[in-house]
Amino acid sequence: MAKTLVIVESPAKAKSIGKILSRSYQVNASMGHLRDLPKSQMGVDIANDFEPKYIAIRGRGDLIKKLRDAAKNADKVLLAADPDREGEAISWHLAHLLGLDLNGMIRVEFNEITKTTVQNAIKNPRKINMDKVDAQQARRVLDRLVGYTLGPLLWRKVKKGLSAGRVQSVAVRLICDREDEIRAFEPEEYWSLLAHLAGRDPGNKEKFTAKLLQKAGKKYVVKTREEMDEVLADLGRQEFVVKDVKQKEKNRQPAPPFTTSSLQQEAFRKLNFAPKKTMMIAQQLYEGLEVGSDGLVGLITYMRTDSVRVSDAARDEAKDYINQNYAPEYYPAKPRVYTSKGRSQDAHETVRPTSVFRTPEVVKPYLSREQFRLYNLIWSRFIASQMQHAVFDTLAVDVTAGDYLFRANASMIKFPGFLAVYEESTDDAEKDPVSKLTIKVEPGQKLTPEKFEDKQHFTEPPPRYTEASLVKKLEDEGIGRPSTYAPTIETIQSRGYVVKEQKRLMPTELGEVVDSLLTEHFADIVDLGFTAHLEEILDTIEEGKTPWKDVIRNFYDPFEQTVEEAEAKIGKIKIEDEVSEETCEHCGRNMVIKMGRYGKFLACPGFPECRNAKSLLEDIGVACPLCGQKLTARRSKKGRKFFGCSGYPGCEFVSWDKPVSVKCPQCDGMVVEKTAAGGKVKHVCTVCKNQVTVDKESPGEDG
Repeated sequence: MAKTLVIVESPAKAKSIGKILSRSYQVNASMGHLRDLPKSQMGVDIANDFEPKYIAIRGRGDLIKKLRDAAKNADKVLLAADPDREGEAISWHLAHLLGLDLNGMIRVEFNEITKTTVQNAIKNPRKINMDKVDAQQARRVLDRLVGYTLGPLLWRKVKKGLSAGRVQSVAVRLICDREDEIRAFEPEEYWSLLAHLAGRDPGNKEKFTAKLLQKAGKKYVVKTREEMDEVLADLGRQEFVVKDVKQKEKNRQPAPPFTTSSLQQEAFRKLNFAPKKTMMIAQQLYEGLEVGSDGLVGLITYMRTDSVRVSDAARDEAKDYINQNYAPEYYPAKPRVYTSKGRSQDAHETVRPTSVFRTPEVVKPYLSREQFRLYNLIWSRFIASQMQHAVFDTLAVDVTAGDYLFRANASMIKFPGFLAVYEESTDDAEKDPVSKLTIKVEPGQKLTPEKFEDKQHFTEPPPRYTEASLVKKLEDEGIGRPSTYAPTIETIQSRGYVVKEQKRLMPTELGEVVDSLLTEHFADIVDLGFTAHLEEILDTIEEGKTPWKDVIRNFYDPFEQTVEEAEAKIGKIKIEDEVSEETCEHCGRNMVIKMGRYGKFLACPGFPECRNAKSLLEDIGVACPLCGQKLTARRSKKGRKFFGCSGYPGCEFVSWDKPVSVKCPQCDGMVVEKTAAGGKVKHVCTVCKNQVTVDKESPGEDG
């Protein structure tokens, strides 16, 4: 029987596709790339017009032999790597290794692993798209030229083991710039004022709350306590009168279905998943899982995409589902069509379920908890994106008191529309108080101020980036592509340039030194505009408009000159270690504080003669609830921060959540910090689960 060999990247994908195809097909996995630039050298022949020197990856010899043998015994070979630049390049490298005809119809791709899609793709192979391959080669060579030139420079000038990359250096720059903003920030005092109002008419004692917004027709912000006292004294002499009552109907449109970036952001906000975790679980959902009678099936479309395009078939299926499960008015008069922003690669669809009739409830018994949560998020967002808008009744009541204007806002859902399924999260902080919608007052009506509620505030610096907000910033600036976000954020942490504290990214001293050096001597490399422009040029290579080696030549000549100048200008930079009071129990030296991948630790300065190192116990200013000794912050072997008693091993108290010094007012139990999805911090009693209000100045609190 004629045999066709199909090669994909992973065993899970091979298993899923093998179940779909007949016995006349053999499906093998390449385990990703089998050919790449060598790690031991630059691997780019600069003198020979930047020709890359590809070699078989070390340790993959047996697998390559196995695939070659399978290819020789097959009548036909089809390369079915992922449907993106990287997948195209993997296919091209495989064709070289297996001796396949590069002009043959040997490439197949599919956006989802379902029976119909896979079978149609297998029947319609195409040639390898060399424009896509060239775009990937250009990115790979550019990154190698930057990394293997700047890395050794940093080794010589700062310390061994450092690296610099085209995208990672920009990410570190963003984090360092934000830290500079925070340091330079000077808080400004301001006050808010709420008026609790009531109708004077005996027949209408309507009560509501309004917020001070304007004075003399302009936006007004009270700056000091003294100014607030003057305002309150002035208001005591004024008559409160309803100026205007506006009732409107407002529509809220659903968010578009997910791209890679928006999926990573929303999974962070709603599920507390880091981008790396989101992509790992999404890969599992895409490659296929056993789902009851459906067998092994891919549950979502390809998860690396910057497109919000939805196929006609998927849109029709969503329409059928909504009409079958909701009233007719929940589906819009015209099907929703979303357009992607900027230079998106629109060849692929959005991230969506492969079948909306495979609801979260149907698949839940077959998925792990984390797989279910992410699938539920993707499914809900997609269904909501195809539904009718939500309708709100809104009310705005303007009240004047002399020159002052107060406003009460209220809204109520009139028709839930897509909100019946899903509501997008935001990073916004507290919202203004909302009054009830049934305020029954009329223009000209006089009111009595029953009480005023004034509150002091201070402006806050811009927040440090979370992994999700950094992804959004990189995307907004046009830096990198969907496949690069998660690995970039992982790299800058593993290199010790950035650490994560309270789920926020902070630069280390090393990160700031490296960023300062690159900013001063390699401005283009860390310039957002330059890097974004380079991404656009890579896109033009994929579109067949620009030869890839032209891009490399135009980049390298000025880059090489800059490197030569930097080599001459930069002296040896020494990062002094902070000396601690703790002595090394092996040799008696005072231990120093060093920064590792998982944060600070203590090390003996006598290295390499003395290799003693241990965790840095950071006093958090809170007493142990069991024995009264100090609680300290530590790191687990995997780098996760936890809190334990300094009396260990005598006292074994430990907590993943940060304890604070305040006791629960209800039961006197221990109170800990918990960070909810979206980064909002709340304080919860570990005994009675009561939510507790904690002063920011309390010990154990980050100011």
